[in-house]
Amino acid sequence: MSTDHDDFGGLERDLPMLLQRRHVLKLLAGGSLLALASCASDTKQSAATNAAPTSGSAAPTAASTGSTAAATTAAGTAATASTTATGSAATCTPINEETAGPYPGDGSNGPDVLTESGALRSDITSSFGSSTTVAEGVPTTVTLAIQDSANGCAALANAAVYVWHCSRDGLYSMYSPGATNENYLRGVQQAGADGRVTFQTIFPGAYSGRWPHIHFEVYASVDDATGGGQPIATSQLAMPEDVCKVVYASGGYEKSISNFAQTPLSRDNVFSDDNAAHQIPTTTGSVDAGYTLELSVPV
Repeated sequence: MSTDHDDFGGLERDLPMLLQRRHVLKLLAGGSLLALASCASDTKQSAATNAAPTSGSAAPTAASTGSTAAATTAAGTAATASTTATGSAATCTPINEETAGPYPGDGSNGPDVLTESGALRSDITSSFGSSTTVAEGVPTTVTLAIQDSANGCAALANAAVYVWHCSRDGLYSMYSPGATNENYLRGVQQAGADGRVTFQTIFPGAYSGRWPHIHFEVYASVDDATGGGQPIATSQLAMPEDVCKVVYASGGYEKSISNFAQTPLSRDNVFSDDNAAHQIPTTTGSVDAGYTLELSVPV
């Protein structure tokens, strides 16, 4: 008996047969895939036709347009909601926290005017106590509307505000040489139900190294302000440039002219971060009639 395993023609015959069978299988497989793809396509087309209204070829376009419009409307609604939220947030963002500076007069750096009985007042043009010196300058009314930033900018009733600033010559009472025995241009007011406080004062001068400004601290209550409590906000008002130019050109502010030119708002060490975008008050009036400054102060 032969022991040759290639008794059926061997590899020379089997290899072509195997290749032929593989080719047939590929054709069959390809045909199956095509059939499956065709079935899937027919099924999707059938589903689309059944789902669409019976308005002919325009129906898919209308359905597609409706979906796009709905998506656009949803996106628009979301964008509007986002814009509204952002706008509300921006409106109620707490005012910039700023330094109280070296002359606060609140006990944190030397003298404390807040513990003195005469500090609670609306007219801060004169000193009180042992001196009655009146600070000269263009009459100015400062009104601040204190708002609760955590409550939709609702009026913060009964808050207390301490305001202080330099004289037209750039001097700070209680600190500057020649004014250490004075306490003018400082005072505390309690807000009413509308959260507003108003002070009668003068337009501040410009001194070297700073843009003209008015300091203020906000306290939760008068008791906190006059009893050693901590302020809930400390900030500054930046005087409007156009008004500064007019005021400093008037009599008595001669020292402010050159000082004002030295430090523009963009280089001021307090306001330069955003050019006092939220700290410049609305201003009306004139040198002869006096000025009114108003600012909303969310805290």
